[in-house]
Amino acid sequence: MQKMKKLLIPILILAVVGIFIYTKAVGTYNTFVQAEEQVSGQWAEVETQYQRRADLIPNLVNTVKGYADFEQETLTGVIEARSKATSINVDANNLSPENLQQFQQAQEQLSGALSRLLVTVERYPDLKANQNFLDLQAQLEGTENRIAVARRNFNQEVVAYNTTLRTFPNNLFAGWYGFETKGKFEAAAGAENAPTVEF
Repeated sequence: MQKMKKLLIPILILAVVGIFIYTKAVGTYNTFVQAEEQVSGQWAEVETQYQRRADLIPNLVNTVKGYADFEQETLTGVIEARSKATSINVDANNLSPENLQQFQQAQEQLSGALSRLLVTVERYPDLKANQNFLDLQAQLEGTENRIAVARRNFNQEVVAYNTTLRTFPNNLFAGWYGFETKGKFEAAAGAENAPTVEF
């Protein structure tokens, strides 16, 4: 009987520790899943806003094409950049820094092509006054703002997710469950330099 009592105490201690570890492991897993779903939801919003921009571009190009003497090279650049940007799809389950960087580079190329188009339009006063063009330009500007907000919200969710994964003791469980940190949007190369203005 005395021997049974001595064995019962360590068994109870092990049982309590086991229950604690199991509860912590399940709770941590659920926390990871919730955080990952938040990131996926924000990623869907980013994709939606970029798709909105891509959908506006054909109408913009067609409006500009109506001006026969408009630079064909500029229009071709926009069309090619749009094609490349829409061909790169990143799955929400694979938001690695490398995949996100590739996606971001394609989107930046499209942004650059659109900027060149809008600068070129300055040489065409009739086009600048065209109501259809003005409406499309306003929609495009609004979409760019939505993209910026969606990217900021996505980055906030990624930071929260990565922090959850990397803090102790969560970092021990993250590897067991196969959760990995996710990439976020970075500033474009050269964004830290102020543009040069010459008169």
